[in-house]
Amino acid sequence: MIKIININKHLLVTLLASVFMFFIQIQVKAQEQPPRPIAVYVSPVQGLSFGSMILGPTGGTVIVYPDGTRSSTGDVILGNFGFTWSPALFEIEANRGTLINILNGPNVVLTGSNGGTMSMEIGGSDPVAPFAITLTYPTRTFVRIGGTLTVGTSASNPEGSYSGTFQVTFIQE
Repeated sequence: MIKIININKHLLVTLLASVFMFFIQIQVKAQEQPPRPIAVYVSPVQGLSFGSMILGPTGGTVIVYPDGTRSSTGDVILGNFGFTWSPALFEIEANRGTLINILNGPNVVLTGSNGGTMSMEIGGSDPVAPFAITLTYPTRTFVRIGGTLTVGTSASNPEGSYSGTFQVTFIQE
């Protein structure tokens, strides 16, 4: 008779523990969902500028890097005649944790104020894409984009200002 009471006590304790465990709530967390709707706002702050240069008989390229430095190839001599060079600068506002990629548009033809054309290829970015918005509120990130300008001879590219527009797409992934 004592053994039956001990077994019943053991069964009762197990049953009560099972019922108690059933009512305990354990909170499990995962990555939080981004606020809806997901919105990414991009504002151009500064245009891409290659500065001034002196053209030689064969031409070459001028490269503006995302960090603001520039270099040339061929017989293009970089000038500093009061015309500044700079990467394009965009301000991006998005929710913290948003992953953003950049899709460069096609090469662009720049048209000269005194005739002539030059070809421009959009370059890399800083930060390198894809990147995540990691700042706390306000969640604004500045992105710099460089480019490569292909320059012809002084006969095909007369002195003057060359301009055009380019397209980049910021993609929320």
